[in-house]
Amino acid sequence: MPPRPASRFPLTPRACRNAMAALLATACTASVALAQTTETAASPEKKNWFDDPFLQIASGARGCPVPEGPLYTEAERREQIHSRLERGTTCWLAGQCADSNAYRYDKPLAPKVQAALATVPGARRSSVWAIIQRRWIYLQGCVPSEAVAHRLERAARAVPDVELVVPDLMVGTHGKPPYAVAASWQASKDKRPPHNKTNNE
Repeated sequence: MPPRPASRFPLTPRACRNAMAALLATACTASVALAQTTETAASPEKKNWFDDPFLQIASGARGCPVPEGPLYTEAERREQIHSRLERGTTCWLAGQCADSNAYRYDKPLAPKVQAALATVPGARRSSVWAIIQRRWIYLQGCVPSEAVAHRLERAARAVPDVELVVPDLMVGTHGKPPYAVAASWQASKDKRPPHNKTNNE
């Protein structure tokens, strides 16, 4: 058997290492892309389909879990369309609203609610968000005490055209919040190293 001709471009040890590094980098990139694709498929995109007002009243409590806000998947949006039409006209049929759609009150209410809550004593030491849907105000976030939570609830209820206030507030910033948290906040929390917790109430 005739001898095998030598390669015109023999690989040096350094070239071999570079080739292996390139292959490893390509494999890692493909793995990350696959993981991101899988995560996206497992977690349907959420949007504020109905453009519900979602505003931050105060940001004085560091580390407060950030609420998800009025976000819905496409499937949840379809489920809500009929119920929103029904709930939106209930107030008008009962003679409690001048407008036949209670959701049309929400955007004009937003600046009034923000102004009323911003002046509440203790609000600056809190991190509070408000969702407004069909004249209902959902207060979410962290307050330094139950007294501040009650003051915020009373102030929101006193705004004209507000029908109901739902105070989903927690005292301090530790523990499980009584509301759904933003996916970005949860992801950043999961990446943080464990530490000794201290109460900041």
